[in-house]
Formats: sequence, C-alpha cells, structure tokens
Amino acid sequence: VQLQASGGGLVPAGGSLRLSCAASGSTRSINVMAWYRQVPGKQRELVAWITRLGTTNYVDSVKGRFTISTDNAQNTMYLQMNNLKTEDTAVYYCSASGYWGQGTLVTVSS
Repeated sequence: VQLQASGGGLVPAGGSLRLSCAASGSTRSINVMAWYRQVPGKQRELVAWITRLGTTNYVDSVKGRFTISTDNAQNTMYLQMNNLKTEDTAVYYCSASGYWGQGTLVTVSS
C-alpha cells in the first residue's frame, strides 16, 4: 500500500483546511485508516481514524472541529479541519494498516 498525503498549508486561526490521503496498491487489505500529527520534539499523536465500515473516532481535542471521511472506493481519505487553532500546527501523517504516507505540514497562525 502506498499513501500520498496532501492539502497542508498556512491558515489563520479559525480557518479551515482539508487534507487528502490517496491510497494505491493493495487497498483491499485496508481495514482502518487514520490521521496522526506530530510537533517537533513531541510524540506522534493519533488524531482521527475510520474503519472500513465507516466507524469514526476522534481525539478529544479535535472533536466537533475535524471530520474524517473516505470516498466510496476507500481509495482516498480526507480530514476536514474547521475552526483551526494554533495548537493544531503540526505535520500531519496518514496511515493505513501499518503503512505510512509522507507528512503534510499544517501551520495555523494567530
């Protein structure tokens, strides 16, 4: 499985961004897809995940602001991020069944 993340950028606090993660290869083996984020010097943090059946879960700090979803073929995962806060600044990574994409940087300015 290969994962390609995109959509990061610079946004003011209160703004929105949508991250995408395109999956290719043996995507039928994917049961769970997830977004993680990492700030330099800190551990990578699980942000949100979605199962093949569509069940979603979020870390408390993003509940009500972030929405994870996939397209019907589950080849692309999204993370809609609204009402962004400066503390959301991080490199965001997508993951699927143990595979990782490259990170995409999200910077939220005050």
